[in-house]
Amino acid sequence: MEKTLTVNYQEKPCYDIIFEHSFEGFPQALEELGFKKRKFAIITDSNVDKLYAKEIEELITPISSAVIKCVIPAGESNKNLSEIEKIYEELILNHFDRHDLIIALGGGVVGDMAGYTAANYLRGISFVQVPTTLLAQTDSSIGGKTGVDFKGYKNMIGAFHMPKLVYMNILTLKSLDDRQYISGFAEVMKHGLIKDADFYTWLIDNLYEICERDIDVLTEMVSKSCDIKRRVVEKDPTEKGDRALLNFGHTLGHAIEKAKNFELSHGECVALGSVAAAYISWKKDMISMEEYYEIRDMFVPFGLPISVEDIDVDEVIKLTKSDKKADSDKIRFILLKKLGKAVIDTSVTDEDMKAALNEILYVENND
Repeated sequence: MEKTLTVNYQEKPCYDIIFEHSFEGFPQALEELGFKKRKFAIITDSNVDKLYAKEIEELITPISSAVIKCVIPAGESNKNLSEIEKIYEELILNHFDRHDLIIALGGGVVGDMAGYTAANYLRGISFVQVPTTLLAQTDSSIGGKTGVDFKGYKNMIGAFHMPKLVYMNILTLKSLDDRQYISGFAEVMKHGLIKDADFYTWLIDNLYEICERDIDVLTEMVSKSCDIKRRVVEKDPTEKGDRALLNFGHTLGHAIEKAKNFELSHGECVALGSVAAAYISWKKDMISMEEYYEIRDMFVPFGLPISVEDIDVDEVIKLTKSDKKADSDKIRFILLKKLGKAVIDTSVTDEDMKAALNEILYVENND
């Protein structure tokens, strides 16, 4: 089984997204890109290392001149410059040059860090994405955004650096725990909400199969989601316009993520941010009350939260001011004009955000 999407950059083919049910075709895909008898650096994390790194290493060793492995401690808290420095040192000590290759094997954190390393090492070397989580497969591996957090502020340091290839083994989704799997689903729902109402409906119609991880349904879901993101990033590769629509749910989501000290997953925070953004969209008469409640309630059967405990609403609003999406002190908020169509709005006030946060704030009823 092989399915391929090609992502264009500046109206020219840039890289392929390959959907497979194994890693067996990965060496051939690298050879076809011209990476033969080159050094390969597998960058992964401590969780994925145990699952897939040995298999990847054994597959690519015959076509390489050397393979090294850099293992990052798993978790968002390790997405920082000190871990990047360790990778730089390994590349230097092993004499990696501009013709060699970095392989990002893992989820969104690994992909962002490996891509950022590739963007900066020797002023830029090639890298490929081998995403193993739903979030990475449907969102973060596509579009060339790379970066690290700085003192808890999300992705404040980064670069645009396009991969040479995105190779997906859809079967890796079977190895995720339920929370991590569902976390990635928030980005899939987002793609339907902002760009494709039919896809959003398809997700609801296939709810059972998605939750049960039916591999054929997962393959279709991932490829449809990737195609939506592909269309957006082709139109606006460096986020000067419409690509910002992909940040639906992220403005307040990122602020909640930091306010909760990363106790919640990224996807859980995106779901909360999406509910808040839909609420603001309703209050601005962009969508109806019925549409708001439908959007809110559809996160529930997929196992995503629609309320959050123990947040300081004023602190969350303050954190949005430090978000990298701010523009001349204005928050570029993404709202829904209708189901399947998002717009950029710079008129969202602190009072709007406060009302939305109070809407999702869980308060235990002691009556």
